[in-house]
Amino acid sequence: MTAPAATTISREEWLNKARTLSEALPYMRRYDGKIVVVKYGGHAMGNPELARRFANDIVLLKQVGAYPIVVHGGGPQIGNMLDRLQIKSEFIDGLRVTDKETMEIAEMVLSGSINKEIVALINDAGGDAIGLSGKDDDLIEARKATRTKRDPDSNIEKVVDLGFVGEPFRINPEILHKLRHAGFIPVIAPIGIGEDGQTYNINADTAAGAIAAAMGAMRLLLLTDVAGFLDKDKNLVTELSLEAAKAAIADGTAFGGMIPKLETCIDTVDGGVEGAVILDGRVPHAILLEIFTEGGAGTLIGKK
Repeated sequence: MTAPAATTISREEWLNKARTLSEALPYMRRYDGKIVVVKYGGHAMGNPELARRFANDIVLLKQVGAYPIVVHGGGPQIGNMLDRLQIKSEFIDGLRVTDKETMEIAEMVLSGSINKEIVALINDAGGDAIGLSGKDDDLIEARKATRTKRDPDSNIEKVVDLGFVGEPFRINPEILHKLRHAGFIPVIAPIGIGEDGQTYNINADTAAGAIAAAMGAMRLLLLTDVAGFLDKDKNLVTELSLEAAKAAIADGTAFGGMIPKLETCIDTVDGGVEGAVILDGRVPHAILLEIFTEGGAGTLIGKK
């Protein structure tokens, strides 16, 4: 019989791996049977190696007893397509102003190429994923979103028209419960449907938060391309109470795309989810670090 090939991994390295697995066991028990909604987005989606690791981590979550639901963004990919078509974009508080032409491009990119690519990666990793958009079975019913902006000269707040940008006002989780019982991992594009049949582009963080609350999830993980919430000195804040998160928005510490992220975390925790985490999707195995280690990763927002 041929002897097994020699390995370059030392005994100490194997012991470290075993120690890591042992330390993760209490966290595996804690998340057994619990729903974890993962928003996957940012530039990490464009890195093939990180995308493969993400898919592996989602499958591992499922295999150790948790139930992952993936909601994905695609802002950079939409932006690239709009640039190719020479369509200009405007952002207000991190939200893309969406006219009819932009809405068509957003739906094509989100519900088409991105969604199917993520599904294929998870299936290649050994999972059973199925792709959806929020329009399927009226999963995400949306209403037109509005924002106010203060005029710097007059100091008067004005309502800003964001076009076909929507906000979830009702989640119909029945299809997700059916997929859960059937063993499938849902991969959801954040496109919603209005009462009048209008299609809306929804911020992926907001969509993920609404789904997490509707499904009674234990955790919402917002994977993005920043380390988490940074204070005024640009230091990572590892834990943030709801009151501190609201204060950071009010005093301007949070700005740009961080505003809707914190607003989503606040609304999600208020909606009954135990905690919401903003973490860097570019860090290898960020999901596993957050779920299965004491130190976690990124910024945890929860009630204190």
